[in-house]
Amino acid sequence: MKIVQLADHLAVSGQIEPGDVASIAARGFQVLINNRPDGEEATQPAGTEIAAAAAAAGLEYHYLPVTHASFPGPQFNTMRELFRDDARAVFAFCRSGSRCANLWVAGVPASLRAQAVESATRHGFDLNMASAYLARGETAS
Repeated sequence: MKIVQLADHLAVSGQIEPGDVASIAARGFQVLINNRPDGEEATQPAGTEIAAAAAAAGLEYHYLPVTHASFPGPQFNTMRELFRDDARAVFAFCRSGSRCANLWVAGVPASLRAQAVESATRHGFDLNMASAYLARGETAS
């Protein structure tokens, strides 16, 4: 599991396994966000498996799936608030971490966007989804 620290309180990664969750909690994360739809790949663990591992590890778990076609998704406001909560360490995952990074960039206030873009691009994330969303004039308040 490759963890990418995007901000002091936010890290993202690619797909995790239920066995990774205790390690995530041990690193001080308090909130776990699953941005990957169940069944995207036949070999990925179900969200319910990750949820059970999160409960056992004492993590707050949120299943907020997003696809490229549905970006930023119907639960974007919830996700944005979780990403903005700098009082709790948040760990988000999807297939590669890219959707999570795009969601974070799309949801930061305009005053922090350049810093978020710099962080995400420095870590190699393609921000096409966030760029398209923001180009439509949809911005986080």
